Amino acid sequence: MTNKWGILQVAMACTCLLAAPAWAANPDTGPGCGLGKLAWADYQHQKNIAPQVMMATTNGTFGSGTFGISSGTSGCTNDGKVMAEHKVTLFAEINFENLSQEMAQGHGEHLTSLATLMGVPAEHHPEFFALVQEHYTTLVQSGETTPMAMLNALHAAMASHPALLAQLSANR
Repeated sequence: MTNKWGILQVAMACTCLLAAPAWAANPDTGPGCGLGKLAWADYQHQKNIAPQVMMATTNGTFGSGTFGISSGTSGCTNDGKVMAEHKVTLFAEINFENLSQEMAQGHGEHLTSLATLMGVPAEHHPEFFALVQEHYTTLVQSGETTPMAMLNALHAAMASHPALLAQLSANR
């Protein structure tokens, strides 16, 4: 029995020695960042189950992990970028009502932001605004009133406009 116990201790020691570089390479001491991470930062044994559960529960209760990641606060960091290929879609989804109104008017802050996100240079904004106002019924009132349908119709309208077609192609 003593011999088996000794072999087990040697095996555990070897495992710990082999795993030490992996532990050293991962300095994270809990579930990400957020208010939970900050609230339990002074706890000595952060890798124990109880503090990690408390961190995760605090983040989940207050939504602070998600907020921290998107805003770069609460101990979280980001570069301020949403995945580049989805930035226009995300913007259109969040601002769809405002974009619909401004497309009918042919101007506005949200429409300017959309043009910029789509890569339309400032000197071509007036052409872009005229295009969206001219195609308003196809863009917004074509029966399917979703941000994706609006963007698909907008891309189709831009494709027929030479100055904007180059911008559309360059940013896809």
